[in-house]
This record gives sequence, structure tokens and C-alpha cells, in this order.
Amino acid sequence: MKNILTILVIMNALIVLTGCSTPKSAPSIQSEPIAEIAGATQALDLNWFDMELKDVRTGETFTMNDFAGKVVLVETMAIWCPNCAVQANEVRKLHEALGNPEDLVTVSLDVDLNEDDASLKDYVKGYGFDWRFAVAPLEVARALGNLYSAQYLNPPLSPMLIIDRNGEVHHLDFGKKSAETLQKIIEPFLAN
Repeated sequence: MKNILTILVIMNALIVLTGCSTPKSAPSIQSEPIAEIAGATQALDLNWFDMELKDVRTGETFTMNDFAGKVVLVETMAIWCPNCAVQANEVRKLHEALGNPEDLVTVSLDVDLNEDDASLKDYVKGYGFDWRFAVAPLEVARALGNLYSAQYLNPPLSPMLIIDRNGEVHHLDFGKKSAETLQKIIEPFLAN
């Protein structure tokens, strides 16, 4: 009886460990053409580049397509997420280290559907961030989850992607990234 109980405990632990293990992230930069990621049934999600977003700092609207020909760093975040504030400070350091190049655009998308423009604006002002912050509409959040992974809707994982000058999306590893790491990843895109 004791052996059976031990075996059951071990089996249960294995099931829990395999079911709850942290998913392996993509390589540092994993590039996939959007059309291949989306598939025919998710073609409408490709239009997230066309979807209007509102910069809470300035009140101006923009789309990702407005930055065609530039390098765009996109991070998903939420106000309540402590990792997000840490990651955003690294993004600030990145821009400073690179000399704030005009052809590098950062967009932080708040993917918590319970947060609003006014709260996000207060958050951005409180930290003194100076790039585009927008509350992602449901359609944009859904597209990010469908096209790239539901993990892009989990802000503590510090999800980020780079959209290169040709509109191709590149995935970065999940987890906080230092300004130095981000600089090593982004500089080759800026050089092209």
C-alpha cells in the first residue's frame, strides 16, 4: 500500500510538473512572415497594422502602418505589472544608448481590457516615459494572441516583438531584457 501511494504521488508530481512547466520561448529573434503565421482563417488579424490606436500621451491616433520603413519595438504591458515598469525603464535606457534615433519607434500596448486611457496616461506621466502608449482595443489584443501567441497577452512575461523596415515581425525571448541586450538585438535592424 505504501509503494502504491508513493507511485501515485510521483505520478501526480510528474503530471503537475509537465502540465505547469514554463513554456519554452522562441529563440532570441524568431522571424516569420506574417502571412505564414496567420494562415487563411486569420487573415483579418493581419489588419492589426491598420487598426487605429490612440497615444494616451498626446491624444493623437496612429496605426502600425504609419511607421512603415522604420524599426518598431512593440511591447505588451499592463499598469499593474511590476515587470512592465522594469522593462520600460530598460527601453528608456535603450533609446538613450542609441541616441534616440528617429527610425526606431517604440509602442507599448496595454493589453488589460480593464484599463483605460486616463489610467494609462497617469501611469506614463508618473514614470516619465516618452514614447507611444496605447490601450490595445480588443481586436488588436485578439490579433496579437492569434498571430503570435496568447503569451503576448500575459504582460509579466515581458513580451516584445520587432517589426522590421519591411513589415516582417520578429519575436524576442520572453522575460525581462536589459537595455544592452535590446541594443544588440535592434542595432542590426537599424543598420539595414
